[in-house]
Amino acid sequence: MNNPDKMKFETPNITAENVAKIAELFPGVVAEGKVNIDLLRTMLGEDVFADEAYEFTWVGKREAIAEAGRPIRKTLRPAPDESKDWDSTENLYIEGDNLDVLKLLQESYLGKVKMIYIDPPYNTGNDFVYRDNFTTSREDYEEEMGLYDEEGERLFKNTEANGRFHSDWCSMIYPRLVLARNLLRDDGVIFISIDDKEDAQLRKICDEVFGVGNFQGRILWKKKTNGNNMGVIPPVHDYILVYSKNRLRVADIGFEISPDEQAAGYSNPDNDHRGPWDTMDLSANHKGPYFPITNPLTGQVHYPPKGRYWVFNEKDVLKRIEEGRIIFGKSGTARPVQKVFLKERGIAKRKAESWWDSHGMNEDATEELTALFGVAKIFSHPKPTKLLKNIISIVVQDGDIVLDFFSGSGTTADAVMQIAAEKSLRLKYIMVQLPEDLEESLKKADNNAKASLEVAIDFLDKLKLPSLLSELGKERIRRAGDKIKEENKDKEYIGKIDAGFRVLKLADTNMNDVYYAAGDYTQDMLSLMEGNIKPDRTDMDLLFGCLIDWGLPLSLPHKHEPIDGFTVHTYNDGDLIACFEEKISETAIREIASRKPLRAVFRDSSFASSPEKINVFEIFKLLAPNTNVRVI
Repeated sequence: MNNPDKMKFETPNITAENVAKIAELFPGVVAEGKVNIDLLRTMLGEDVFADEAYEFTWVGKREAIAEAGRPIRKTLRPAPDESKDWDSTENLYIEGDNLDVLKLLQESYLGKVKMIYIDPPYNTGNDFVYRDNFTTSREDYEEEMGLYDEEGERLFKNTEANGRFHSDWCSMIYPRLVLARNLLRDDGVIFISIDDKEDAQLRKICDEVFGVGNFQGRILWKKKTNGNNMGVIPPVHDYILVYSKNRLRVADIGFEISPDEQAAGYSNPDNDHRGPWDTMDLSANHKGPYFPITNPLTGQVHYPPKGRYWVFNEKDVLKRIEEGRIIFGKSGTARPVQKVFLKERGIAKRKAESWWDSHGMNEDATEELTALFGVAKIFSHPKPTKLLKNIISIVVQDGDIVLDFFSGSGTTADAVMQIAAEKSLRLKYIMVQLPEDLEESLKKADNNAKASLEVAIDFLDKLKLPSLLSELGKERIRRAGDKIKEENKDKEYIGKIDAGFRVLKLADTNMNDVYYAAGDYTQDMLSLMEGNIKPDRTDMDLLFGCLIDWGLPLSLPHKHEPIDGFTVHTYNDGDLIACFEEKISETAIREIASRKPLRAVFRDSSFASSPEKINVFEIFKLLAPNTNVRVI
């Protein structure tokens, strides 16, 4: 039963949305929600390949593609007690399977993320990878392959003995990248760490998801000083693939040049009051104005060199000569050039080249985490903050959002906070991490991984925290934030440093099944059943469920207050006002409406009858006609 006044609490069906877009362009090829591919090919003519074409495929690819567009009924439950600076922070730490989390973020953060960095499982045969069910039912797959334990464990060790070794990994990463691309801004960039095992496959998948033309480059990062005689050619580096959302919108990707470096070559031989300056060519090789420029002192006439054109029109040239911004060489008798002043230069950048051998190594990561936690080797294969700081610094600007949906040890969050503190920038991060059970992982781990797992479990036990990887990540970010604030306590902008984070946890929907299938029941049957909302859910759970459903950011300020004895929640000064009380008075409703929020939501059971509910909508039509009112 479709009710426009009812919240849907279901992620977008991306596949259905794509079919609708095709129907807009070619109405005749879609019938009953199905696309007639043969007819679509006919209408597109020669622009569609038929039997043969270059493509990258694997067993399970179709299901992996379909999974990206498949809707889910889940939510994110806030955990203020596990958070840091809940009321003021704009950072998010989300616990849960990142595939589902990315689906839930599709509306709130669609096209809003400037940079993504991920360090996914490398598929070495030792690392655990996410198992997503793409080709068969869980029961069939479990029986056939024996990869699930009795608890239906989602992580498994993908050994090379598995006949689907590469296929499983490709099916895991593909839908996550599709969803990640949706979250990137038009000028956004994604960086993906990988090693030799899946580098070739990842490159092909990214070419397909992001487009070959959006490949920005591949960084070779030297991660250790020697390869410990591993293999015929011992590896000492990893790859970092770099792709953009839209290459035409991406600004320079590079390292800022220091003021001292920028000043090199600048001087002020004529004591110009505008300070040190250098010269720059006045012509360019793209088509533009072409006219003679006359030296006012010598009368000599100058044209652009052959095949080139002036960068300014004639009126601008005369004005700039008068202002002393175009000179005829330092002698006054040479060809015209621009005078460029140091103080007028913006932030200059040096392009980030493909070989990184001085950007932190594995041993640096181990040392900094040992100093932070007081114990050695608490994480297995963490990335150094220096590497992440360099990656982030070549892309982000003030106000940007950084996402890492394989956040692991939390290095990305640490690096974001460090850069924000060093450069006085307001940066925000979203970390996503599966709450992997470390004790269960220990049972399956090889000897190399066991040592760090045992250290981590013992450390968390002493803190009386659950033995989960996500708990370790949160603790690292807490400690890193405290350290950053202490190191910057004397700086003027110390109060602006955001060292906190809101914890949100992936969970099943807040709503009972009756909420989604109300059309299947008669009114008499409904009266005998439980309410729409699960009994263990709080007002905060419901509030964040509404934020996700309405596509609002999850890090904005909110407050609650009593109005006529009823608890009312206000999000971001009126982006949303909600009351989830079992009953609400007309006085409270009128007060909420008088504040003219953009959105308002109430519990369906707050109204004893349909006339009462209709009255609420009439009140809003009168007092706040532009407010979008819904019920749950």
